[in-house]
Amino acid sequence: MNTLDFLVRKDQLTTTELRSTPQQPLADGEIRLRIDKFALTSNNITYAAFGDAMNYWSFFPVTAPDGAAWGRIPVWGFATVVESTHPDLAVGERLYGYYPMSSSVVLQPKRVSPTGFSDGAPHRAELHPVYNQYLRCSADPFYKADTEDTQALLRPLFMTSWLIDDFLADNDFFGAVVPGGKPGVMLLSSASSKTAYGTAFQMAQRQGIELVGLTSPGNVAFCESLGCYHRVLTYDQLDQIDANAPCIYIDFAGNSDLRMAIHTRFKNLKHSSSIGGTHVENLGGSKGLPGPRATLFFAPAQIKKRNTDWGAEGLGQRLVQAWKLFVAKVGNPVNPWLVVDHHQGVAAVETAYRHVLGGRGDPRRGHMLTLN
Repeated sequence: MNTLDFLVRKDQLTTTELRSTPQQPLADGEIRLRIDKFALTSNNITYAAFGDAMNYWSFFPVTAPDGAAWGRIPVWGFATVVESTHPDLAVGERLYGYYPMSSSVVLQPKRVSPTGFSDGAPHRAELHPVYNQYLRCSADPFYKADTEDTQALLRPLFMTSWLIDDFLADNDFFGAVVPGGKPGVMLLSSASSKTAYGTAFQMAQRQGIELVGLTSPGNVAFCESLGCYHRVLTYDQLDQIDANAPCIYIDFAGNSDLRMAIHTRFKNLKHSSSIGGTHVENLGGSKGLPGPRATLFFAPAQIKKRNTDWGAEGLGQRLVQAWKLFVAKVGNPVNPWLVVDHHQGVAAVETAYRHVLGGRGDPRRGHMLTLN
């Protein structure tokens, strides 16, 4: 049998290629997974856009002679063990985790426990361990069979959202939020993106904060319908916000022109957090910015801190509790925040990728893909 890999040029994300390679026999202790389905969101475009800077290309390297030019974008999804030479992992087991945009993948499980394992492949040893964890669905407190699509689409994004909110609160919102004072303004770009509105959902539960969603004209109505933003403005409406308001910029767009405009206008900008890069065509550095330095937010660092503060069990309990509240809101049948579209086969995956890369379409829709 062959494995299908959806490849992307690292330096030109619009250039793709489907590559078919023969499957090699497993070594002792390895497992082969059939990747049943995976989510594709603007978060995965961020992985590609920051692939070199944040080592995202390194998780599933292309080993062919031209591998330096091509990458496999990491995605979150579900897979089934179809072949195993590991004594503790049986064929048929279902796993949630971090996969390539491929039809199958070979992992080298280590530290196997009743709840899961980490991939012990040598090339992943120096990469952040959060992305190397694979969870057994049978023992995962987040897992419900009838919400797999929601989990794949929103779970990793919501964890990032939760951690952004927690990080800012842990740092007293860098002085932007003063009890009893004027509300601190949280500016969220790409407000229709799933990570942005997950962050807004969390922050809306706090006092002393005004949440301002920044988005394109076509997404204003959607963002307003969510009910988690106090105000929704287009990118050219910054003048409707008090330039002297204490504020924080939470940047999901990565648009260098917008970042410069915000840093220039707001004289009381307390913190600028760079999260993503949904505006691929306008990505740029932060050299020469007035005000605070734009700081890249790295979710695993906050996970590590909270594991130390609360222990893994304490962190897990907080995340599960917040996740359940969020899923109930997202799946409200009266006003669902998410409607899932399924795409199967090579052509459908290609179309969905270009759709998400171009930032087109209804932000209410989520894309679940299968190459097989």
